[in-house]
Amino acid sequence: MGSDQQDKLTHWVDSLIVHPGHKPGLANRDPAERPFKQLHKKDSTKLRDNTLDQISRLQYLLYADAGQSLLIVLQGLDAAGKDGTICHIANGMNPQGVKVAAFKQPTSQEASHDFLWRVHRDAPGRGEVIIFNRSHYEDVLVPRVHELVSEKVWRDRYDQINQFEALLAANDTAILKFYLHISPEEQLDRFRDRLDDPARQWKISESDYTERHFWPAYVNAYEDALTATSTKVAPWYVIPANRKWARNLAVAQIIAERLETMNLKSPPVRVNLADIRRRYLAAEKHEIKKKKVHI
Repeated sequence: MGSDQQDKLTHWVDSLIVHPGHKPGLANRDPAERPFKQLHKKDSTKLRDNTLDQISRLQYLLYADAGQSLLIVLQGLDAAGKDGTICHIANGMNPQGVKVAAFKQPTSQEASHDFLWRVHRDAPGRGEVIIFNRSHYEDVLVPRVHELVSEKVWRDRYDQINQFEALLAANDTAILKFYLHISPEEQLDRFRDRLDDPARQWKISESDYTERHFWPAYVNAYEDALTATSTKVAPWYVIPANRKWARNLAVAQIIAERLETMNLKSPPVRVNLADIRRRYLAAEKHEIKKKKVHI
Protein backbone atom coordinates (compact mmCIF):
# COMPACT_ATOMS: atom_id res chain seq x y z
CA MET A 1 0.00 0.00 0.00
CA GLY A 2 1.34 3.40 -0.97
CA SER A 3 1.52 6.49 1.19
CA ASP A 4 -1.56 7.89 -0.55
CA GLN A 5 -3.67 4.96 0.63
CA GLN A 6 -2.18 5.19 4.12
CA ASP A 7 -3.11 8.86 4.22
CA LYS A 8 -6.66 8.02 3.15
CA LEU A 9 -6.91 5.40 5.88
CA THR A 10 -5.68 7.87 8.50
CA HIS A 11 -8.18 10.46 7.31
CA TRP A 12 -10.99 7.89 7.46
CA VAL A 13 -10.32 6.74 11.02
CA ASP A 14 -10.13 10.39 12.09
CA SER A 15 -13.71 10.77 10.85
CA LEU A 16 -14.88 7.95 13.14
CA ILE A 17 -14.15 9.78 16.39
CA VAL A 18 -16.95 11.22 18.50
CA HIS A 19 -15.75 14.70 19.39
CA PRO A 20 -16.41 15.78 22.99
CA GLY A 21 -19.81 17.41 23.35
CA HIS A 22 -20.99 16.21 19.93
CA LYS A 23 -23.56 13.53 19.17
CA PRO A 24 -22.29 10.53 17.23
CA GLY A 25 -25.26 10.60 14.84
CA LEU A 26 -25.59 6.83 14.69
CA ALA A 27 -28.62 6.97 12.39
CA ASN A 28 -26.52 8.79 9.79
CA ARG A 29 -23.51 6.49 9.95
CA ASP A 30 -23.28 3.64 7.46
CA PRO A 31 -22.41 0.36 9.26
CA ALA A 32 -21.14 -1.02 5.93
CA GLU A 33 -18.82 1.91 5.21
CA ARG A 34 -15.41 1.03 3.82
CA PRO A 35 -12.22 3.06 4.42
CA PHE A 36 -12.40 4.52 0.91
CA LYS A 37 -14.16 3.46 -2.27
CA GLN A 38 -11.10 2.05 -4.00
CA LEU A 39 -10.20 -0.23 -1.08
CA HIS A 40 -11.68 -3.72 -1.05
CA LYS A 41 -11.08 -6.66 1.24
CA LYS A 42 -8.60 -8.41 -1.05
CA ASP A 43 -6.55 -5.22 -1.41
CA SER A 44 -6.42 -4.45 2.31
CA THR A 45 -4.21 -7.37 3.39
CA LYS A 46 -0.86 -5.59 3.16
CA LEU A 47 -2.16 -2.51 4.93
CA ARG A 48 -3.65 -4.69 7.67
CA ASP A 49 -0.45 -6.67 8.14
CA ASN A 50 1.66 -3.51 8.30
CA THR A 51 -0.64 -2.08 10.97
CA LEU A 52 -0.53 -5.27 13.05
CA ASP A 53 3.28 -5.32 12.79
CA GLN A 54 3.29 -1.75 14.06
CA ILE A 55 1.09 -2.70 17.01
CA SER A 56 3.30 -5.69 17.80
CA ARG A 57 6.44 -3.54 17.85
CA LEU A 58 4.89 -0.80 19.98
CA GLN A 59 3.20 -3.16 22.42
CA TYR A 60 6.57 -4.82 22.99
CA LEU A 61 8.00 -1.41 23.93
CA LEU A 62 5.00 -0.68 26.17
CA TYR A 63 5.56 -3.95 28.02
CA ALA A 64 9.33 -3.51 28.25
CA ASP A 65 9.20 0.08 29.48
CA ALA A 66 6.36 -0.59 31.97
CA GLY A 67 5.72 3.12 32.44
CA GLN A 68 2.32 3.45 30.76
CA SER A 69 -0.66 1.26 29.95
CA LEU A 70 -3.49 0.99 27.42
CA LEU A 71 -7.16 0.26 28.02
CA ILE A 72 -9.28 -0.75 25.03
CA VAL A 73 -13.05 -0.78 25.54
CA LEU A 74 -15.24 -2.72 23.10
CA GLN A 75 -18.99 -2.17 23.11
CA GLY A 76 -21.72 -3.11 20.68
CA LEU A 77 -24.99 -4.90 20.32
CA ASP A 78 -25.05 -8.70 20.21
CA ALA A 79 -23.05 -10.14 17.28
CA ALA A 80 -21.35 -6.80 16.62
CA GLY A 81 -18.01 -8.61 16.52
CA LYS A 82 -16.34 -7.97 19.86
CA ASP A 83 -14.76 -11.44 20.03
CA GLY A 84 -13.56 -11.29 16.43
CA THR A 85 -12.06 -7.85 16.94
CA ILE A 86 -10.18 -9.07 20.03
CA CYS A 87 -8.75 -12.05 18.15
CA HIS A 88 -7.60 -9.76 15.38
CA ILE A 89 -5.90 -7.01 17.36
CA ALA A 90 -4.37 -9.29 19.99
CA ASN A 91 -2.98 -11.70 17.42
CA GLY A 92 0.43 -10.07 17.19
CA MET A 93 0.77 -8.93 20.79
CA ASN A 94 3.04 -10.43 23.42
CA PRO A 95 0.69 -12.61 25.53
CA GLN A 96 2.58 -11.62 28.68
CA GLY A 97 1.46 -8.03 28.26
CA VAL A 98 -2.16 -8.31 27.12
CA LYS A 99 -5.29 -9.56 28.89
CA VAL A 100 -9.00 -9.63 28.13
CA ALA A 101 -11.63 -8.90 30.77
CA ALA A 102 -15.21 -9.87 29.90
CA PHE A 103 -18.12 -8.32 31.77
CA LYS A 104 -21.46 -10.08 31.87
CA GLN A 105 -24.38 -9.83 34.26
CA PRO A 106 -22.97 -8.81 37.66
CA THR A 107 -22.52 -11.53 40.26
CA SER A 108 -24.10 -11.07 43.67
CA GLN A 109 -20.74 -9.93 45.03
CA GLU A 110 -20.26 -7.42 42.21
CA ALA A 111 -23.81 -6.12 42.58
CA SER A 112 -23.18 -5.43 46.27
CA HIS A 113 -20.56 -2.80 45.34
CA ASP A 114 -20.68 0.37 43.26
CA PHE A 115 -20.94 -0.34 39.53
CA LEU A 116 -17.31 0.66 38.86
CA TRP A 117 -15.83 -1.70 41.45
CA ARG A 118 -15.59 -4.72 39.22
CA VAL A 119 -14.06 -2.84 36.29
CA HIS A 120 -11.51 -0.96 38.37
CA ARG A 121 -10.11 -4.31 39.53
CA ASP A 122 -9.30 -5.13 35.90
CA ALA A 123 -7.84 -1.78 34.90
CA PRO A 124 -4.41 -2.20 33.30
CA GLY A 125 -1.23 -2.05 35.31
CA ARG A 126 1.86 -0.36 33.94
CA GLY A 127 3.10 -2.07 30.81
CA GLU A 128 -0.20 -3.84 30.18
CA VAL A 129 -2.82 -3.73 27.47
CA ILE A 130 -6.24 -4.65 28.82
CA ILE A 131 -9.18 -5.22 26.49
CA PHE A 132 -12.66 -4.90 27.97
CA ASN A 133 -15.21 -7.13 26.24
CA ARG A 134 -18.22 -5.07 27.32
CA SER A 135 -17.50 -2.82 30.25
CA HIS A 136 -18.77 -0.28 32.78
CA TYR A 137 -20.92 1.09 29.96
CA GLU A 138 -23.28 -1.83 30.38
CA ASP A 139 -24.47 0.00 33.51
CA VAL A 140 -25.79 2.96 31.52
CA LEU A 141 -27.33 0.74 28.84
CA VAL A 142 -29.10 -2.35 30.20
CA PRO A 143 -30.50 -0.73 33.37
CA ARG A 144 -31.80 2.16 31.28
CA VAL A 145 -33.38 0.09 28.53
CA HIS A 146 -35.03 -2.31 30.98
CA GLU A 147 -35.84 0.40 33.52
CA LEU A 148 -33.96 -1.33 36.33
CA VAL A 149 -32.87 1.98 37.87
CA SER A 150 -34.20 5.52 37.80
CA GLU A 151 -33.17 8.01 35.13
CA LYS A 152 -31.26 10.01 37.73
CA VAL A 153 -29.15 6.96 38.59
CA TRP A 154 -28.05 6.17 35.05
CA ARG A 155 -27.56 9.84 34.15
CA ASP A 156 -25.36 10.40 37.22
CA ARG A 157 -23.25 7.47 36.09
CA TYR A 158 -22.05 9.44 33.05
CA ASP A 159 -20.15 11.85 35.30
CA GLN A 160 -18.91 8.99 37.47
CA ILE A 161 -17.56 7.22 34.38
CA ASN A 162 -15.84 10.38 33.16
CA GLN A 163 -14.20 10.87 36.55
CA PHE A 164 -13.11 7.22 36.66
CA GLU A 165 -11.55 7.39 33.20
CA ALA A 166 -9.89 10.73 34.00
CA LEU A 167 -8.33 9.05 37.05
CA LEU A 168 -6.93 6.26 34.89
CA ALA A 169 -5.62 8.74 32.33
CA ALA A 170 -3.95 10.80 35.07
CA ASN A 171 -2.08 7.63 36.02
CA ASP A 172 -0.64 7.13 32.53
CA THR A 173 -3.33 4.88 31.09
CA ALA A 174 -4.28 5.64 27.50
CA ILE A 175 -7.94 4.86 26.81
CA LEU A 176 -9.62 3.99 23.51
CA LYS A 177 -13.31 3.15 23.30
CA PHE A 178 -14.90 1.49 20.28
CA TYR A 179 -18.61 1.18 19.52
CA LEU A 180 -18.99 -1.55 16.89
CA HIS A 181 -21.81 -0.28 14.70
CA ILE A 182 -23.83 -2.93 12.83
CA SER A 183 -27.25 -2.93 11.20
CA PRO A 184 -30.15 -5.06 12.48
CA GLU A 185 -30.11 -6.96 9.20
CA GLU A 186 -26.43 -7.82 9.62
CA GLN A 187 -27.07 -8.95 13.19
CA LEU A 188 -29.79 -11.32 12.03
CA ASP A 189 -27.49 -12.72 9.32
CA ARG A 190 -24.83 -13.41 11.95
CA PHE A 191 -27.36 -15.11 14.21
CA ARG A 192 -28.28 -17.37 11.30
CA ASP A 193 -24.61 -18.16 10.70
CA ARG A 194 -24.29 -19.21 14.33
CA LEU A 195 -27.30 -21.48 14.02
CA ASP A 196 -25.78 -23.12 10.94
CA ASP A 197 -22.27 -23.52 12.37
CA PRO A 198 -21.92 -26.26 15.04
CA ALA A 199 -18.62 -24.74 16.17
CA ARG A 200 -20.38 -21.49 17.11
CA GLN A 201 -23.76 -22.70 18.31
CA TRP A 202 -22.56 -22.46 21.91
CA LYS A 203 -22.67 -18.66 21.54
CA ILE A 204 -26.43 -18.64 20.95
CA SER A 205 -28.62 -17.45 23.82
CA GLU A 206 -32.29 -16.67 24.26
CA SER A 207 -31.47 -13.03 24.93
CA ASP A 208 -29.92 -12.70 21.47
CA TYR A 209 -33.40 -12.70 20.01
CA THR A 210 -35.44 -11.19 22.83
CA GLU A 211 -33.12 -8.18 23.03
CA ARG A 212 -33.68 -7.42 19.33
CA HIS A 213 -37.07 -5.99 20.32
CA PHE A 214 -35.20 -3.27 22.21
CA TRP A 215 -32.95 -2.29 19.30
CA PRO A 216 -34.19 1.35 19.03
CA ALA A 217 -33.95 1.79 22.80
CA TYR A 218 -30.39 0.50 22.85
CA VAL A 219 -29.38 2.76 19.97
CA ASN A 220 -30.82 5.75 21.83
CA ALA A 221 -28.99 4.71 24.99
CA TYR A 222 -25.72 4.39 23.09
CA GLU A 223 -26.28 7.75 21.40
CA ASP A 224 -26.61 9.47 24.77
CA ALA A 225 -23.77 7.54 26.42
CA LEU A 226 -21.30 8.25 23.62
CA THR A 227 -22.27 11.92 23.61
CA ALA A 228 -21.83 12.27 27.37
CA THR A 229 -18.63 10.26 27.79
CA SER A 230 -16.46 10.89 24.74
CA THR A 231 -13.69 13.02 26.20
CA LYS A 232 -10.24 14.18 25.17
CA VAL A 233 -8.55 11.56 27.37
CA ALA A 234 -11.04 8.77 26.60
CA PRO A 235 -12.55 9.23 23.14
CA TRP A 236 -15.22 7.08 21.55
CA TYR A 237 -14.94 5.84 17.97
CA VAL A 238 -17.94 4.59 16.00
CA ILE A 239 -16.59 1.68 13.97
CA PRO A 240 -18.54 0.54 10.88
CA ALA A 241 -18.73 -3.18 11.66
CA ASN A 242 -20.86 -4.81 8.97
CA ARG A 243 -17.67 -5.51 7.00
CA LYS A 244 -15.41 -7.41 9.37
CA TRP A 245 -12.24 -6.62 7.45
CA ALA A 246 -12.97 -2.87 7.52
CA ARG A 247 -13.83 -3.06 11.23
CA ASN A 248 -10.57 -4.81 12.04
CA LEU A 249 -8.53 -2.41 9.94
CA ALA A 250 -10.10 0.65 11.56
CA VAL A 251 -9.60 -0.57 15.13
CA ALA A 252 -6.03 -1.67 14.46
CA GLN A 253 -5.13 1.62 12.80
CA ILE A 254 -6.52 3.68 15.70
CA ILE A 255 -4.65 1.56 18.25
CA ALA A 256 -1.41 1.84 16.29
CA GLU A 257 -1.76 5.61 16.02
CA ARG A 258 -2.45 5.95 19.75
CA LEU A 259 0.54 3.81 20.68
CA GLU A 260 2.73 5.97 18.45
CA THR A 261 1.72 9.08 20.42
CA MET A 262 2.85 7.48 23.68
CA ASN A 263 6.53 8.03 22.80
CA LEU A 264 7.46 4.49 23.77
CA LYS A 265 11.13 3.61 24.01
CA SER A 266 13.22 0.67 25.12
CA PRO A 267 13.99 0.98 28.84
CA PRO A 268 17.54 1.98 29.85
CA VAL A 269 20.07 -0.76 30.45
CA ARG A 270 20.30 -1.47 34.18
CA VAL A 271 23.42 -3.66 34.22
CA ASN A 272 27.09 -3.15 33.44
CA LEU A 273 27.22 -4.34 29.85
CA ALA A 274 31.01 -4.31 29.73
CA ASP A 275 31.15 -6.61 32.76
CA ILE A 276 28.45 -8.92 31.34
CA ARG A 277 30.28 -9.05 28.01
CA ARG A 278 33.56 -9.89 29.79
CA ARG A 279 31.89 -12.73 31.68
CA TYR A 280 30.28 -14.01 28.49
CA LEU A 281 33.59 -14.06 26.62
CA ALA A 282 35.29 -15.82 29.53
CA ALA A 283 32.54 -18.45 29.64
CA GLU A 284 32.73 -18.89 25.87
CA LYS A 285 36.51 -19.47 26.01
CA HIS A 286 36.03 -21.98 28.82
CA GLU A 287 33.49 -23.94 26.76
CA ILE A 288 35.83 -23.98 23.79
CA LYS A 289 38.64 -25.41 25.94
CA LYS A 290 36.32 -28.09 27.32
CA LYS A 291 35.36 -29.16 23.80
CA LYS A 292 39.03 -29.42 22.74
CA VAL A 293 39.84 -31.58 25.79
CA HIS A 294 36.84 -33.79 25.05
CA ILE A 295 37.97 -34.24 21.44
